[in-house]
Amino acid sequence: MDTNSLKKALLLMLVIVTTALVSWEIRLRKIGVQPTFDAGDVLWSDKRAMVYESKDKVTVFIGSSRIHFDIDIPTWKTATGKQVVQLGIDGSSPMPVLTNLADDPNFKGNLIIDITEGLFFSTSPFNMEEPNKGLKYFKDRTFAQKASFQINKVLESRFAFLDKENFSMNAYLAELHLQNRPKVFEMPIWPWQFSGASFDNQAIMYPVFVSDTNLQVRVRNIWAMFAKMGEKDVPMHGKELDSLLNVVKVSVDKIKSRGGNVFFTRTPSSGPYLIGEQMGFPRDKYYERVLATTGCQGMHFQDYAPTKNMICPEWSHLDQPQSVVFTKELIRVLREEKGWKL
Repeated sequence: MDTNSLKKALLLMLVIVTTALVSWEIRLRKIGVQPTFDAGDVLWSDKRAMVYESKDKVTVFIGSSRIHFDIDIPTWKTATGKQVVQLGIDGSSPMPVLTNLADDPNFKGNLIIDITEGLFFSTSPFNMEEPNKGLKYFKDRTFAQKASFQINKVLESRFAFLDKENFSMNAYLAELHLQNRPKVFEMPIWPWQFSGASFDNQAIMYPVFVSDTNLQVRVRNIWAMFAKMGEKDVPMHGKELDSLLNVVKVSVDKIKSRGGNVFFTRTPSSGPYLIGEQMGFPRDKYYERVLATTGCQGMHFQDYAPTKNMICPEWSHLDQPQSVVFTKELIRVLREEKGWKL
């Protein structure tokens, strides 16, 4: 092939690829997809590096997916003039992150810990896997990985098709249903409309999910499946519970000894999900024991008029309008009732 032919072939290939990507981007925008960020180890590590800011400048949040959804970061910034460091990890226990922050002598800030009972009161290795991966990536990340993150940040903020969680080839292959083999668990597929992630690492429900009861039922069925899988599991109690509470107290005491502040929340859930949590983890035996053991203050959503009757679209997470209300109420409680200087 001569030089001119090669140039024409390359130009044709460029036109085809560009046309395909532009068409795909237009198609995604038409169905309501917005640019989102990969809420994985890379983004999480970028936020983990921010915890060293003065507590006069930032507040750090850890927990599971509820805190990931329920704190509206723009609202927090506007009301307090301060930054949020969002370190919630979906489907995971906050214990590895709490221990990591407690063992970090340079962390001396404000820390708010969310309690989702089924994950907080758990020692399952599965529930520790993602936090441990994130912590390892944060510790081992290279200069090249940091530079790549900055480039990706620019691209991901502009193009919806870069959402690898939902629209990559691997994501589409994962949707091909294969019959489960014995002792092999296939993770369910969440609808893409359930959430996207901001650069601040906030999970945000898409409006189409909030308005589509079929999508909500699909996610509720996933929660029901998980509940059925764990229906024979007995919530931790006795010495096992005492041991976990002691780990929490030791970590909290370390942070307090360096001048940090620690606060606990119980974010909203509703419907059958809330009923099941109340049955399995009675408030007085679990949430209240955390506060009593650590000597920390807390906010339980059922104690406050603006939040106690919140209805989660799929029983477990707030939509964005409700997250704004919850965030404002949390700020009010911290300032007016708990004496925090926000």
